[in-house]
Order: sequence, then structure tokens, then C-alpha cells
Amino acid sequence: MAAPPSAAGAGCAVLGRVRLGPRATLAPDAVLRGDGHDIVVGADFHLGARSTVHISHGQCGTIVGDRVAVGANAVVHACTVQDDVVVEDDAVILDAAVVGAGSIVERGAVVFARAVLAPGQRYAGVPAVAVGPVGGLELAAAQAAVRGRGPDSGAPATLRAVPATTGPGFVAATVHGRGVIELAEGGSVWFGCRVEGALGRLVVGPAANVQDNSVLRSDRAPVLVGAHTTVGHNVVLHDCTVGARVLIGMGSRLAPGTIVEDDVLLAAGSTTTEGQHLQAGSMWAGRPARRVAELDDRKRRMIASGAVVYGEYARVFGIAQQAF
Repeated sequence: MAAPPSAAGAGCAVLGRVRLGPRATLAPDAVLRGDGHDIVVGADFHLGARSTVHISHGQCGTIVGDRVAVGANAVVHACTVQDDVVVEDDAVILDAAVVGAGSIVERGAVVFARAVLAPGQRYAGVPAVAVGPVGGLELAAAQAAVRGRGPDSGAPATLRAVPATTGPGFVAATVHGRGVIELAEGGSVWFGCRVEGALGRLVVGPAANVQDNSVLRSDRAPVLVGAHTTVGHNVVLHDCTVGARVLIGMGSRLAPGTIVEDDVLLAAGSTTTEGQHLQAGSMWAGRPARRVAELDDRKRRMIASGAVVYGEYARVFGIAQQAF
């Protein structure tokens, strides 16, 4: 880390190969995780509450320019974000995308992998498309709106308790909430995750992983995550069941009663409806999710390799956390 942040909220984490420029501000539970590749961030960066910056293991790092402001609960993943960009709340930017300078990525937008967004535009939707040019005053107002919340905002004090854990897996030190996480061998729950399980069961299966800033919420039914499954960054699982060898894409939200069968890929930024059933062996996407393709061998291998990679990182982080 080339420069320490000038302000940091409760529960934020900077880990691995991360180089921060001067005057960075990190809100509560903000996570920058450079395991397996580099994150390089310019000057005057702001990362909002519960937002995540991550990389693609061994394939693509993340480069962020100067004066970039990222809102709350957003994901910036293995991509390039040029100078003076505003990424609003709940937006997701995916692998190898490039967001041009002076742009605004609107709330809830998803920038698809490998997309190249021209500078000076406002982008909205899934996938994110240009909806108009951005003027200097508009960009300044968007910057001020994101930065004006300050690094100490958005920290729910009632959820700062550390949840109880049973089993041999890894739970990051900044996981917070109430309830008991039942971990199978090799299961992991990552930085900034929030647990709302005082009324029900939360089960993370063998070699399954729940990535940074995701939410496990059990009110009326258990939350069950199957073996060798990856739950991406900033996902919400609410009273639902997720099978084995599944990838739940970043920023997705699963409604109560959702059942995801084995061998499913749910694309980033997707949502389900209450009681929706995602059948095995298929890829789903959209708001609400719909079946878009069969799950081919390449995607099956990607899901399997992701679980292996995160399992090894969980082992390493677990050892380091115990030593600390």
C-alpha cells in the first residue's frame, strides 16, 4: 500500500497487492482485495460503504485513475476505471471493462465484461449503455453526492457483533451480524459480509465461499449454500437454497424461497422473484432472472476452478488471521 488512506471507516479492509494513491477515503466495510493480481488506485479515491474492489486471479488486475468516487454497495472488479469517474450505489463493473474518463455509471447499472465505455457519458441499465453526455457541473454534483456522505457514514452499529461460527472453515475478521454460521470443511465467509441469522440457520457447505460484502439473511427459512459454490461479492441471499457447484454473480439478489439447483450460473446483477426455481445445468440472467443458455463445459470448469482458488486463499488468509 503506497499511501495509507486519509480516512477509514469501521470494518474496512485493504489486503494483498493493493497500491493506494494519496488522500484515499474508505467508508465502513469497504474492501480492496488484491489476491492474485494488482490493484492500482490513483489520488483522491473514495470507496463507499460496503463496496468492493477486487481482481481476477492471475488474469486481470484493477486500475483506477485519479479522483474516482465509488458509491455504496458497488463492485469494481478486474477492470479499468479512468480519471474523474463516478460509480453510483449498487453498480457493478465486470472483468476487463474500461470506463472512460469523466463518466457516470448510474445506480444499479452493470457494465458487462470487456465493455469499453466512451468518456464523458452517463451510463445506465443492464448492460450499461450511454444515455447522454455528462457536463462539468453534473459530474461535480455527482462527485459531491457520493463523497459527501463521508467515511464514517453507513455503519450499522447494531450489526457490529461478531456472529458465532461452528466448523473448520474461514470467517474473515470483519464479518459482522447476529446468528450462527455453520461451516463445513473448507467453507469460507469473506470480508465485510453481514449475517442476519438470529431467527434461522445459515449453512455454508464444503469448499463453498461467500465473497466480500455479501449478506446472509435468514428470517423464515434457512440460507443453505451447497458444496463448491461461489457466492460473489455484494450478493444478498434471503431465505433461500443454493445448490452445489453454483456461481451466484456479483451484485445479485435472491428473494425468499428461491431454490437454485446444482450446476447453475446466475449472471452478475441478477435478481430472482419470491419462490423462483432455477433449474440445474443452466445459465440465468436478468431482473428477474430468466434461463438464457445451457451451462457449457467452459463455464463448468470456471465455476470449479473458482472454488479451488478461493479455497486456497481462505486457507492462507485463515492462517494469517490467526497469527495476527
